[in-house]
Amino acid sequence: MRVAPESDRLRWIRLILNACALCETMNMEFDVIVVGGGMVGASLARALSGCGLRIAVVESWTLNSARQPSYDDRAIALAYGTRLILEGMGLWRDLSSDVEPILHVHVSDRGHFGFTRLHHESLNVEALGYVATGHDLGNILFRGIGDLPHVELFCPASLVDFDVSENGVHVTVSRNDEELNLNGRLLVAADGSRSMVRERLSINVREWQYGQSAVISNLTPGVPPNGTAFERFTESGPMAMLPLNKGRYGLIWTVDDARLHEVMSWDDSEFLTQVQQCFGHRLGRFERAGRRASYPLSLVRAEEHIRPRVVLIGNAAHALHPITGQGFNLGIRDVAALADVLVEADQNGRDPGALETLSLYAEWRRHDQQAVALMTDSLVRLFANPLLPIRIARDIGMLALDLASPAKHFLTRQFMGINGRLPRLARGLGLEC
Repeated sequence: MRVAPESDRLRWIRLILNACALCETMNMEFDVIVVGGGMVGASLARALSGCGLRIAVVESWTLNSARQPSYDDRAIALAYGTRLILEGMGLWRDLSSDVEPILHVHVSDRGHFGFTRLHHESLNVEALGYVATGHDLGNILFRGIGDLPHVELFCPASLVDFDVSENGVHVTVSRNDEELNLNGRLLVAADGSRSMVRERLSINVREWQYGQSAVISNLTPGVPPNGTAFERFTESGPMAMLPLNKGRYGLIWTVDDARLHEVMSWDDSEFLTQVQQCFGHRLGRFERAGRRASYPLSLVRAEEHIRPRVVLIGNAAHALHPITGQGFNLGIRDVAALADVLVEADQNGRDPGALETLSLYAEWRRHDQQAVALMTDSLVRLFANPLLPIRIARDIGMLALDLASPAKHFLTRQFMGINGRLPRLARGLGLEC
C-alpha cells in the first residue's frame, strides 16, 4: 500500500481544517441575536422558535445556577395578559399547576382611611392575574430552550464586543475561553437594567434613584391564601403581599436604604414581628419567613429603544419600581409585539433589522411603556409625600376610585395588560408561522 507523502497528508489536513472552519462559519449566521437569556430574552426565543428565523441566545449564567437572577424563589406577579401570552406560546398549561390566582386586590393606606378594592368578577375573567415563583417560571421558559427549532443557545457565554453595520451585526462572544464570531441581521438587547449593549451604543438613560430597596421573602401566614393580593402604603414605602403556592405569601417590602442593613440583620423572629406590625393581621399571625434578599430600587428608561439593527426590550429599555408588579409583564408585552413584527416582516420579505421594521415595533409599544412607567412612578411619589393635604387628597382619591366603576375598570385593564391594540400572542393566539 502506497503511503502518501508528507506534503499530501498536510494538504489533506489543511483541507479538512478549512472545511471545518467553513462549517463553523456557516453555523454562526443568524437572523436574530439575543443578548441576555433571562426570562424576557428566553421568552423572545421561544416566541420566534419555528417561525423561520434563526435565533442565537447569549446568556452569561448557567441556566440552572442558583446565582442566575431569573431562577430564584421570589414571587413574580403575572398579569392576566401575560397568561394569554404564555398560552399563545404554548407554555401556560405546564405552568398553571404551580401558580396561585389573584382573584381580588386590596389597596390601602396604612393608618389612614383610603382604600380601593379590585375583583375579578367585575371584569368577567377567571383571575386578575397570577403569582409564580421565579424558579417555576424560569424552569418553564428555559427548559430545553437550546433544543428548540432554529434556536442555538450559547451558555454560559459572555458578550465581548459587537459591531453594527448597514447590512448586519457582528457579535463576538466568549465561551469556554474561546471567542466565537456571530453574524446576524438584528441584535436584541435583553441584558437587564445595566445593559452592556445599551452602554456600548452610548444610549442615554433617564434614571431616578428612589433611595429605597426592596426586601423580598416568602411568608407562611396564619390563615391560608384566599386569592387576595394586598398593596399597603406605609411610611417607608409600599408593602405588597402576593398569594403564592404551598400556602405562602410573597412579600415585597420597600424600605429606606438607611434602614436596609438593620432589616436584613434581624433574625426571623424579629423580622416577622416587624412585618406583622407594618402589615397588620388581615392574614392572621405570620408563622414562618423564608430566605431574605434585597435589591435597590430605581426607575431607568432608555431614551432610545431602537436603532438600525438594534432593539432594546425588557429592563434594558425600562426598569421600574416593583409597585403594582409590572416589570416582567411589561417586558413580555415587548416580546409579544416584537415577535409579531419580526415574523410578519420575514414572511413579507422585509429585513427584520431595518429601521422601518423596528419603528413599527417602537410605535406599537410606546404608549404602554410610557403609561406604565408614569403610573408606577407617580404612585411611589404620591404615597411617599407626608404632607397632610396630600395624604387626605390621595385617600379621598382611593375611595373615589373604589366607587367609580368606569375609571377602575380602565385602570385595572391597563395593569392586566389587555388595553389597546394587542399582538396575536397577547390575545392567546400562536404566531402565524
